[in-house]
Amino acid sequence: MAKAENNKPEAKKTAKKKKTRKKKQSAEDTQQAEAQASDQAVEDKAPEEKKASSVKKKAKENRGDEMKSEEPTTQETTEEKSDAQNKPEESKSEEKTSEESQPKKDNGQEKGKGRNGGFKKRDKKQPQGKGKRKKGKKEDESVHQKYERIKKGNLHLKDLQNLAVPELHKMAQETGLQDYLGLNKQQLIFKLLKERIRKNGLMYGEGVLEVLPDGFGFLRSPAYNYLSSPDDVYVSPSQIRRFGLRSGHVIAGQIRPPKESEKYFALLRVEAINFQDPDKLSAKPVFRDLTPLHAEKRLLLETDQKELSTRIIDIITPIGRGQRGLIVAPPRTGKTVLLQKIANAVSTNNEEIKMIVLLIDERPEEVTDMERKTKEDVEVISSTFDEPASRHCQVAEIVIEKAKRMVEYGEHVVILLDSITRLARAYNTEMPHSGKILTGGVDANAMQMPKRFFGAARNIENGGSLTIIATALVDTGSKMDEVIFEEFKATGNMELHLDRRLMDRRTFPCIDISKSGTRREELLLEPKEMELVYRLRKVLSEMNVVEAIELLKNRLSKCNTNAEFLMSLNMGSL
Repeated sequence: MAKAENNKPEAKKTAKKKKTRKKKQSAEDTQQAEAQASDQAVEDKAPEEKKASSVKKKAKENRGDEMKSEEPTTQETTEEKSDAQNKPEESKSEEKTSEESQPKKDNGQEKGKGRNGGFKKRDKKQPQGKGKRKKGKKEDESVHQKYERIKKGNLHLKDLQNLAVPELHKMAQETGLQDYLGLNKQQLIFKLLKERIRKNGLMYGEGVLEVLPDGFGFLRSPAYNYLSSPDDVYVSPSQIRRFGLRSGHVIAGQIRPPKESEKYFALLRVEAINFQDPDKLSAKPVFRDLTPLHAEKRLLLETDQKELSTRIIDIITPIGRGQRGLIVAPPRTGKTVLLQKIANAVSTNNEEIKMIVLLIDERPEEVTDMERKTKEDVEVISSTFDEPASRHCQVAEIVIEKAKRMVEYGEHVVILLDSITRLARAYNTEMPHSGKILTGGVDANAMQMPKRFFGAARNIENGGSLTIIATALVDTGSKMDEVIFEEFKATGNMELHLDRRLMDRRTFPCIDISKSGTRREELLLEPKEMELVYRLRKVLSEMNVVEAIELLKNRLSKCNTNAEFLMSLNMGSL
């Protein structure tokens, strides 16, 4: 009995242990069932999440396509790159300098990023390298064809400068410009140029280069007498160094409109220098290295039987290519009219010669008269008496530099200057005073630049020639004018003197035959012709000035040509 009582608590303990084991096992079973149920639920939700994620991806791709349509495509950027590669080096340098000087616009976008700061995806369908070359070639061909059409068409800066103001107003109406009535001619041309370049993309410009001390230059127009104007074309220092450009070169090429921070049009590409290939400039010699000779080939001035002035000059003072002539004239002796007749005669008989008429310190009405009574191919440049002395000097320097560059290219140039006395006065005003003052208030250094201008006339060995015929004023009552004339008296190789007494009698031309003559005229005249001219001079030297010129005019009017008149002298009749 005792053993049975002792076994009862042990049985109770084992029963309790069995119950706790069953409870633990049931709890573990419930946890496993819950875990399996949750796994099954996750597996059921997975396809729904995949569908949602695919929908989100499609929405993002649609947004990216919309952003790409708003932003420039890679094909457009490749076209821009190809255009930039087709530009010359000088245009690239110009654009770099202009971009550096101008503040860059910051739109919150970095290179390669989209609007939201994220990187743009490349389009795999468009390879970046292959399509660019083909597009660049097509673009280059189209630009070249368009440029040739513009050069042949009416988009030329020089044509606009030659138009009158009413014609420019009519053109402004056709192009649709607004607020142009209050503009002057230069400002109106500037607006027309900008509008035309905006529509056509290209423009062709031409002008005479003036290099400034800072290294850059501008293309000046003879239509404005080489005066600075808003439609001048800027030439960068890199272009000047690359081609070896100097003042006086006639430059033609493609131009672009000014950017935001710029004031002038800029030269993009040099197409021609002095109407020739730019690469030929390096083979041209410098003017000061050319060999000067006496004038050997004659410039005939005889054109018409009734034009007695040029016929008399042809006999008394023959002019050759490379002549340095001086017309010594008192006031009101017809020197300006005589220059008109010489200009028309030279341009008529010698079409290959470039004629430039330079009027310094003259009256405006005389400038207009000279422009209207000379031929179209004669270039008339003026600086009237109401202009400052610095303007006179600037115009003279551009004209002489242009003539030198033309002679370097083997051309024949004739400059008619009226007058060298007033040009010397202008240099005397502008030249810094050295303290050495000559008689009449002329500075000792003031004659250097006018002498350099006048001394540039010469005949070049195996090349071109530069002929300068200048007028010198005398009997003006000014001591300075007498000193200036004495400085130039012995520098010329031809002198034509006009007499005041002939003007008082209204006998034109007022030529003093006994004082006029040409050095080394035997190089210009045939031996028989020179013998007859000497015989004529002997007869006329015994008469006074009035009788001599009237007799010569009477005999010449009866003969059709100078040769016929000289043959009549050979017969012994005068």
